[in-house]
Amino acid sequence: MWDEKFDTKHYVYGTEPNDFLKVQFGIIPIGKVLCLAEGEGRNAVFLAQQGYHVTAVDASIVGLEKAKRLADENNVCIEFIHADLENYDPGENQWDGIVSIFCHIPDPIRKKLHQKVVKGLKSNGVLLLEAYTPDQLKHKTGGPPTEEMMMSKALLEKELAGLKFRHLLELEREVIEGTNHFGIGAVVQAIGTRQ
Repeated sequence: MWDEKFDTKHYVYGTEPNDFLKVQFGIIPIGKVLCLAEGEGRNAVFLAQQGYHVTAVDASIVGLEKAKRLADENNVCIEFIHADLENYDPGENQWDGIVSIFCHIPDPIRKKLHQKVVKGLKSNGVLLLEAYTPDQLKHKTGGPPTEEMMMSKALLEKELAGLKFRHLLELEREVIEGTNHFGIGAVVQAIGTRQ
């Protein structure tokens, strides 16, 4: 599905970073950052431009090819990994930051991935996450078609036990990201630090 979605000349989610990431990235310690479900590379390129050593993971080879082009155009070096998040292992105590922007995957896979994320962060490593909440279904401005693939404050507190949240908020905001996220969105935002 994602190969087909990304198989266009334009970048379907644009080439600019996610707004929440753009404002909050500085909270992530400079060092190694992992971008989950990175797609066409906009967030990974932005972080590399800020001096982070970025690894970007995605299941779509088409998306990663576009991400590589975007990195080349911006003269940044990023490690790209083609992997399904169900099987991807980020290791333990590896990352100064992990970024999850609209990483919507089936419920059982997400639960296991979130456990791996907590273990994958170094002490004082930071997770920065933005995702759609179930309220997004009424807006129809992007995101998955089913509630079970969405997230909430309560869900994140449970699945990311082991992180101390300095920011955890559900809100509605205007999301303008390419042609596939455009309009008012119901989102949850999280910044959590591994103790």
